[in-house]
Amino acid sequence: MFISPENENLQYSGRIDFDDASAPVLVYAASWVKMVFTGTSAAVTLANHHSYWTNEMGYFIDGKQARIRLRDDDAKETYLLAENLSDTRHELLFFKRMDSCHTVTFYGFTVDDGARLFMPSPKPARRIEVFGDSVSCGEVSEAVDFVGKEDPEHDGQYSNSWYSYAWMTARKLNAELHDTSQGGIALLDHTGWFAAPDYKGVESCYDKIEYHPELGAAKQWDFSRYTPQVVIVAIGQNDNHPDDYMAEDYDGEKGRNWRKHYRKFVERLMELYPKAQIILATTILQHDANWDKAIGEVCAQIGNGRVHHFLYQRNGAGTPGHIRIPEAEEMSEELACYIRSLGEEIWDA
Repeated sequence: MFISPENENLQYSGRIDFDDASAPVLVYAASWVKMVFTGTSAAVTLANHHSYWTNEMGYFIDGKQARIRLRDDDAKETYLLAENLSDTRHELLFFKRMDSCHTVTFYGFTVDDGARLFMPSPKPARRIEVFGDSVSCGEVSEAVDFVGKEDPEHDGQYSNSWYSYAWMTARKLNAELHDTSQGGIALLDHTGWFAAPDYKGVESCYDKIEYHPELGAAKQWDFSRYTPQVVIVAIGQNDNHPDDYMAEDYDGEKGRNWRKHYRKFVERLMELYPKAQIILATTILQHDANWDKAIGEVCAQIGNGRVHHFLYQRNGAGTPGHIRIPEAEEMSEELACYIRSLGEEIWDA
């Protein structure tokens, strides 16, 4: 029995492209679709739109995590997720493990003939959004043999948004997450590592639903579709490529220009989300402390009680490689604790 993406019993989360409701496109890490069903099997029909890495999607059935490896040729394909299940009620959470190194068109699920569908439990009333880079996406998070070390050689197989500090923090706080982050991205165009050789920055992508130039035309996002009470801005690490100008000349023209644009971006988020708490941060991935100094300076200049500068205990000094699962746990515990310290009333906004 085929379950269309438009079925009223499916539940979605994430900045998802619903321009064609019968074929929505999942773009961002940690985007998901949930189904509660009866029967003994489940499959999903997708088309994968590949840019780089080997692309995989993740899923949970009844709390057990698994993944599928996708084709990279845009072909519509049906992937078996489970068979020989007990003929009872099951919950499937199907999610995007990776960022916009690929996008996925979702055509629907297939379950046993005669299966029943149920509406999943309501999503949390608490809502978080994270604007970040690869660390916020959970890139290379599953390389747990490399805690505190440089990254191993990989082709994307260690990336899993479920183990990002962003999604961990949301789960600790019982909050829905929009993880609008992208590996390699910096604040400004022509810096960072994303979309080489004409690198695209957050300024060009934050208001888009699709934004990777290799995967089609950019599409604007309608910010009225999701209003977070907490926004985390975790940008300022890829910005040192190709030049670490903040470390080399903090008060130089490039450093001052970055701070100007960073302030403009934060103030734009304040306009879009006029009641949200906005937390400015980086991560424990090694980087020069002047980037955090710059963020702190901008925060002080803005001087608004709902804009905060947060530093981890091992900020910028925890590891030379990406954040592995134990390190993401460390970060999420500190970040969730800080958010709790802002008071329960922040969630009433």
